[in-house]
Amino acid sequence: MYRIVWEYEVRPEAVAEFDRVYGASGPWVEFFRRSPEYVATELYKSTAAVTRFITVDVWRDRPAYEQFRKTFAKDYAALDNACEKLLKHERTLGVMDDGK
Repeated sequence: MYRIVWEYEVRPEAVAEFDRVYGASGPWVEFFRRSPEYVATELYKSTAAVTRFITVDVWRDRPAYEQFRKTFAKDYAALDNACEKLLKHERTLGVMDDGK
């Protein structure tokens, strides 16, 4: 499996909306489901800071993820831009591949 780990610092007034947008039935998951190679998105909330979140996007393999990003580049950018208003900060923590 191929995993991309993201860290978010959310605007305090946008925490509930962020949880909805990045949660299990939110727009990001629905968007990724366009690909049969998408597995899941895990959303983690910090117990110490209510505005800090981690997501882990899980794909079958790296080529599948890269092909999805290429095929849906415009749609990805549009959704990403629409979500920027929820965030103070976003960064990729890492990319992991179990090699299978």
